[in-house]
Amino acid sequence: MTILIDNVSVRFGDVSVLEGLSLDLRERRIGIIGNNGSGKSTLARLLNGLVLPSAGRVVVEAFDTRTHGADVRKLVGFVFQNADAQIVMPTVAEDVAFGPKAHGLAPQDVAARTEKVLAQFNLAALKDRACFNLSGGEKQSLALAGVLALDPRWVVFDEPTTMLDRKRAKTAMNAITALPQHVIVVTHHVELLEGFERVIVLEAGKVVCDASPREAIAHYLDTYI
Repeated sequence: MTILIDNVSVRFGDVSVLEGLSLDLRERRIGIIGNNGSGKSTLARLLNGLVLPSAGRVVVEAFDTRTHGADVRKLVGFVFQNADAQIVMPTVAEDVAFGPKAHGLAPQDVAARTEKVLAQFNLAALKDRACFNLSGGEKQSLALAGVLALDPRWVVFDEPTTMLDRKRAKTAMNAITALPQHVIVVTHHVELLEGFERVIVLEAGKVVCDASPREAIAHYLDTYI
């Protein structure tokens, strides 16, 4: 299972955010780090077609994000930093079911996936609860449950621990690394990536280090902190 980024540049108006990026992503646990404005969130959004390249191409298991966006989003789930940006339906069960319904699954399959994911994230007792009444942690669980209800092969997380203290951040990362899917995490909490297979460091829209966690994190800390 591979995501290919082939000589990709991204520009917003006259601003260049990523420039000539080429990456072959296939490891099960990949971290992306860099200072604010380095382009890491834009890179994350490229991976499931939320952002399209200004030049070059992004290919997810033979599907080009530019021409097969719906197919790509079935394969690559995206979890936003702010869960409120991802919750779209009134109740917990309706929100989990939203994605499978939108992708045309049969009603019985939607119901089965919804029930399974609610149980997996300890949300079954809250299935009829209004989403706006959930705690912050419950909203985070719901956002991830909604993504996993689509049974993606990849899950991309954009700063999943930013609003958490160190203890809760570690707990969240343990849950993320336990997922069976391929996982890509953008984070400022670089120490939480030590068990990953690969870490990519971005600066000014370019890859400045692509190595093991120890080497990449050391490069980042020595150079930018």
